[in-house]
Amino acid sequence: MAVTRVGATILAGVVGALGPIVGPSSPAYGASSTFTAPVYAGDFPDPAVILVKGTYWAYATGSAGRNLQVMYSADLHTWSPPTDALPVLPSWASSGQTWAPGLLKRGSTFLMYYTVHDASLDQQCISVATSSKPQGPFSDTSTEPLICQSANGGSIDPNPFVDPASGDLYLLWKSDDNSLGAGHPTHIWGQELSVGGTSLFPGTSPSLLLTESAAWQSPSAEGPTLLFSGGRYYLFYGANNYDTASSGIGYAKSSSLLGSYANKSTLGRWLGTRGNAQGAQGPNVFTDKSGVTRMAFAAWYGPVGYENGGVRSLWIGTLDFNSSGKPTLR
Repeated sequence: MAVTRVGATILAGVVGALGPIVGPSSPAYGASSTFTAPVYAGDFPDPAVILVKGTYWAYATGSAGRNLQVMYSADLHTWSPPTDALPVLPSWASSGQTWAPGLLKRGSTFLMYYTVHDASLDQQCISVATSSKPQGPFSDTSTEPLICQSANGGSIDPNPFVDPASGDLYLLWKSDDNSLGAGHPTHIWGQELSVGGTSLFPGTSPSLLLTESAAWQSPSAEGPTLLFSGGRYYLFYGANNYDTASSGIGYAKSSSLLGSYANKSTLGRWLGTRGNAQGAQGPNVFTDKSGVTRMAFAAWYGPVGYENGGVRSLWIGTLDFNSSGKPTLR
């Protein structure tokens, strides 16, 4: 969930300093990493990054009056000032609740899937905007959402994925069940997209990939991103309350992209608070220029919570697997 209120990833794409910070630690099952400073210390939640001709373009939930943020870097450390990637919303949408962009380049067109508020439904829904340039501005001329599961409270946190096994394009997202109140576990879904990526593939329906079930995930499992490795699909997701240091990242595995995923993070967070990165969330798997698999994510740096003046900064780690196939982050 984004909600900067001040607001998931294709493998072939990508992703200042405050004083010492002491934050609460939480158990993590499988991730061994120590983070001292973010790669970008400003507010940059729900990151998604792509690599275009040697330049990294990073996108995030809106902040400082921007609907959605975009910035660029040559090295993943020095970033341009963020600008608004989507200055104009579609006519059916209302402003102030726009978040979690997922990016994909299809042919000569850049596609940006994102969460936005449908004014008539009064729910969060998913739409898609396009641009001929990675920096935008992106344009959304749609007359209705791409996806909106009204019975589930809406749909949020879209993330595109090109299956390396087939070359087909898919979209992952979370149904906004927790917006209906307590007792409504959240779900993560997937569905094939059309070749052009601007519509759902005809004759298909959403497949349920994962249901919030572990105690630590409450009140929401969200922000999915996929990685295909060793013949398995690894689904990483954020969970718990994004506005606290208890937020964390978990993962699940499946032999089928649209199959049922076995949650491997049942006992606790795979990645929780580590070093100065407090309450990890919004995972984004990508490959850098050298072919190394990375994970970008957001985490609080400094005070935790927007109400306390905190920001969710952009962090990056190297994603690897141990001898038993468990992912590690360093």
